Amino acid sequence: MSYFRVTLVRSAIGLPRRTTDVLKALGLKKRMATVFHPVSQSTVGQIMKVKELVEVQEVEKRMTKQEMHLERKPDPGYYVERTSAMEWAQKRGE
Repeated sequence: MSYFRVTLVRSAIGLPRRTTDVLKALGLKKRMATVFHPVSQSTVGQIMKVKELVEVQEVEKRMTKQEMHLERKPDPGYYVERTSAMEWAQKRGE
């Protein structure tokens, strides 16, 4: 079963109440919030009503909160090849 991954990219401030109600029905409250919905005609209709505000991707499975957090976590910019504890253990073992 495939899902729509819907992310609110633009704010709904100043838009008609009807538009904000569609976003609430989709479960989107804050910018950059992401929700998953099964692919269906009713979901497609809701997404089309707010297509200017959201970013949609079709994915195979839902992601957990932890998976989404790890996906958004930035690369630290460095990699640890060897720690001082490893060097100490090697010297001690010799």
